[in-house]
Amino acid sequence: MAEQKDIYKNRIKSILTQGGGKGVPYKKLYASCRGRRQNAAAFSSAVAELKREGVITEDKNGIKLCADAGLFRAKVSRLNKTFGFVEREDGTEVFIPGKFLKGSMPGDTVMARLLPQRGELPEGEVVSVVEEGFTEFSGTVEKDGKTVCIRPDTLSKELMIVSAIDVPVRVGDKVLAEISRRGDRHSEHRVRIKDIFGDSGKAKSSADALLYTNGIEVDFPSQVLDEARSAEHKGIPLDELYKRLDLRDEVIFTIDSADTKDIDDAVSVSRDGDGWNLGVHIADVSFYVKAGSELDNDAMLRGTSIYYANKVVPMLPKELSNGICSLNPHEDRLAFSCLMKLDFEGKLVSYKFSKSVIRSRVKGVYSEINILLDCLKNGDAVPFELAEKYGGLTKSILLMDELAAILTVNKLRRGAPQIETSESKLIIDENDVCVDVQRRERGRSELIIEEFMLMANTAAARLAKESGVPFVYRVHEDPSPEKIGELVETVSVMGIAVPHFTSVKPKHLAEILEKTKESPLAPVVNSMVLRSMAKAKYSDEPLGHFGLVLDDYAHFTSPIRRYPDLAIHRILTDLCYNKKTPDNIRKRYAAFANEAARQSSECELTAMRIERACDDCYAAEYMSAHIGERFEGMISSVQDFGFFVELPNTVEGLVRLDTLKNGPYDYDGRFSLTKEGKPVYRVGDRIRVICAAANVSAGQVDFAVEDDFME
Repeated sequence: MAEQKDIYKNRIKSILTQGGGKGVPYKKLYASCRGRRQNAAAFSSAVAELKREGVITEDKNGIKLCADAGLFRAKVSRLNKTFGFVEREDGTEVFIPGKFLKGSMPGDTVMARLLPQRGELPEGEVVSVVEEGFTEFSGTVEKDGKTVCIRPDTLSKELMIVSAIDVPVRVGDKVLAEISRRGDRHSEHRVRIKDIFGDSGKAKSSADALLYTNGIEVDFPSQVLDEARSAEHKGIPLDELYKRLDLRDEVIFTIDSADTKDIDDAVSVSRDGDGWNLGVHIADVSFYVKAGSELDNDAMLRGTSIYYANKVVPMLPKELSNGICSLNPHEDRLAFSCLMKLDFEGKLVSYKFSKSVIRSRVKGVYSEINILLDCLKNGDAVPFELAEKYGGLTKSILLMDELAAILTVNKLRRGAPQIETSESKLIIDENDVCVDVQRRERGRSELIIEEFMLMANTAAARLAKESGVPFVYRVHEDPSPEKIGELVETVSVMGIAVPHFTSVKPKHLAEILEKTKESPLAPVVNSMVLRSMAKAKYSDEPLGHFGLVLDDYAHFTSPIRRYPDLAIHRILTDLCYNKKTPDNIRKRYAAFANEAARQSSECELTAMRIERACDDCYAAEYMSAHIGERFEGMISSVQDFGFFVELPNTVEGLVRLDTLKNGPYDYDGRFSLTKEGKPVYRVGDRIRVICAAANVSAGQVDFAVEDDFME
């Protein structure tokens, strides 16, 4: 039947092309397609498939080519209360008034046509839904009179009526629902409740819903768990110890956050007459996670661990991530060591990758080592508990700090932009409730580890490139001229001097950041520079890294929580340990590297979106306990619907345009709300606000300007 269907598809397109754009009734078209073998089912299937592909459409005048009917294929990207948007296959967006949406939902594939344009965006109407992409969704239970309804999380649409209640629910519950019957209007859709996540006023319920609706599996399949337990039970085979470089007597230790359990990197530093010896020792996850195993297949699907609030959805089961693969102190662990030689100026002279066995001396903690370094540099007494814990390691820690400082200077000389962004630290109590939000501070020890990991990652990429083997590179392409043009225009209007250039280089962005370093505008400019740059991703091509100003870069240092690192460990094992030839490696890994890069990039974007959304819910939960309280913050961005204010603790809230008194206000299209042409609310301004509302379910906080609120 498949062969006959393809024949019909070609005949249908040929007949309609010759028809001059006129509609052909179904029966007539079927008759025109007759051959020696007639198959009504195959013809029907061909018509349906051509409709889904956006090639043909059918109305009262018959079947015609979409191109002849002025139709285009698109995907519904987002909906609001009274309008929506569809995205064409070329990436352009089309505005759709609510009455022309035809009940279509986000993710649906539709056929649409253009209408006369009235605004800035092209305008159109949905003619038909050719493929439904929206079924399950999360939402909050509400009541409209006596009718039980659900307000979807991802839509700003009216309530959806529950057709039948199969599970006991209460108003305010966060639930999982699905569309049970579609209508031609959104108000005609009917839904049924499938499951309950909990109280929508609790951030945990919203986080659980976000994980589920994004397809994140919290639990591991039984086969994956079986393999993980078997690997943990196997431990370190005795014969493996004799095959490896034994570094157990070296001064090697880890530095992480206090609550880190999946420890995948350790470091060592020494200095001799020729320069610096830097060792970066990474958990040898690829020894336990074999290619093609259930563990490996599942890890590739997950792509990365997901971290939010005080929780983690690990890429690998805890038997590996927190157990046999984690570089826990005072325990023998298999590692993949990058042993580097640097000259006194911090230039990489040579490197080699060796399979090793290590024993970490201590689980170093960022905050503790920061205190230790401050004491040692200032000549203050080191607290007793830190002196005891890090006894015998202070020389190494001071050497690490000295080398990291040299590497940082080198990075600045390369012109790498030093972008500072706000990171939140959420304090969660024993009831899983967010009770505080703090700004996460970075000290010297965080910078030490960052610089050392950069060196190992650079060495890994350089080795792969020089050897000509397939690889998964971490790439950061040049920013688009359009985005840089917008950045230059905006910062110039803000009174910031912009270096002259025809083609942007990292050093130009670094200069802009340096000029505003001590300015109140610094956080805003940092954010604008970050948004002007392309997103980093993974690629099997060595495209270089714009932000780090490096020709060669990869992610080698976190195989417990990132699949690209695990992937290149496997390739480097064959290159450096198993002594496979580059030709052999190319045959084995070319397709794998391409797929690992593509899959990992997609998973990373999903994880980042989920992490931000979950953290927003917890921040809103914290602010819900502070409704009516006054805060001082800074205007972080301005839009045509209002402006966002960021508090010193990193919480961000929206002051809506329609809540402002003494208007009307106009948006200048850049960074100000103006009145009679003069800026009134401008990016970078300090402002006092009151927390007016906090929607935990949506992860949104609303502020009101203090004077307006008091009126």
